Amino acid sequence: MKQTKTLMAVVIAMVVFAACQKNDEFGRGERNDNGPGHLYFISNSAKGNTLIDYRRAANGLLTFDKSYSTGGNGTGGGLGDQGAVILVDNEIVLAVNAGSNSITSFKVTNQGLILKSTVNSGGERPVSITEHNNVVFVLNAGGDGNISGFKLGNDGTLYPIPNSTKPLSASGVAPAQISFIHDGRVLVITEKGSNKISTYNQHGTLNTLTSANTTPFGFAVGKNGNIFVSEAAGGAPGASTLSSYHIDYNGVISLIEGPVGANQSAACWVVITNNGKYAYTTNTASNNVSTFKVNTSSGSINVSDPISATTGMGPIDAALSNNSKYLYVLNPGSNSIDAFVVDKDGGLTSLQTVTGFTGPGVGMAVK
Repeated sequence: MKQTKTLMAVVIAMVVFAACQKNDEFGRGERNDNGPGHLYFISNSAKGNTLIDYRRAANGLLTFDKSYSTGGNGTGGGLGDQGAVILVDNEIVLAVNAGSNSITSFKVTNQGLILKSTVNSGGERPVSITEHNNVVFVLNAGGDGNISGFKLGNDGTLYPIPNSTKPLSASGVAPAQISFIHDGRVLVITEKGSNKISTYNQHGTLNTLTSANTTPFGFAVGKNGNIFVSEAAGGAPGASTLSSYHIDYNGVISLIEGPVGANQSAACWVVITNNGKYAYTTNTASNNVSTFKVNTSSGSINVSDPISATTGMGPIDAALSNNSKYLYVLNPGSNSIDAFVVDKDGGLTSLQTVTGFTGPGVGMAVK
């Protein structure tokens, strides 16, 4: 156990050291907050996973561009996760291949994406990825479940970090998401099956807290060490909620407020605006989005609009543009993506619905 803790401390220390060495706010490249960009998600097809690329105009409108093989397979269905696709400094795309136990990295270029690496995930059925300053951790939901670490090279190639694999709070806990917080000092994990939120701190210490409502699912990282967690309540009609939690630098978790309900069903995915004032949940069984107002100082929350937008069938992953001006929602039940304008008061105005992609569709990252 002492050796395991030491190894984890080394991995987290790499992240902390890298944070101190940053020379610009966004790492490899500055974000293009107002111009055009791209939206990415994976098909999750069991016959060959692909990363699907939509061009995003400066006015938020989407146009299909290309699809790229990840070199792995999906599962052919949903993953019960958040964070299957992420962007690193707008220059690297990372995605999971849950059907072949691997993760893939792409380099973003002006001519499109270049596949850089497809590597074993260090476990079974990877579902979520997080990155901070070239250190990547993947959450594996299959088998006993675990997390495993990787180094991200400057060219976008992934390299496994020896002895970085760590267990979850117990076996078979159906984990949903992993994310760094506190400049890489702490890893946060939600566990749907155990109804727990878990953390690993920089000393390799595991902390857990029972969630305020059952089935803690996706979460968004806000300000001051606060996270905002959707609690799907097992999909019970009208019972899903959002709760806010504080995580200190040692990884100790405490409830701020919750559960706060909007009388919707299967709230599973959460995103938060850059200013930290508004959080959105996609409600998979209600086919809509709820808006919550966040107190940026205390982390307390209240329902701003229980149904701020209607969506296609079975909304899951959501993502905001870099400037938080546009919200995008993936609806695999109707093979569609809904685009919304984010109003100054946090409200949502429908902008576009695009249809026609194949595969169940999982994950979403936007630049």
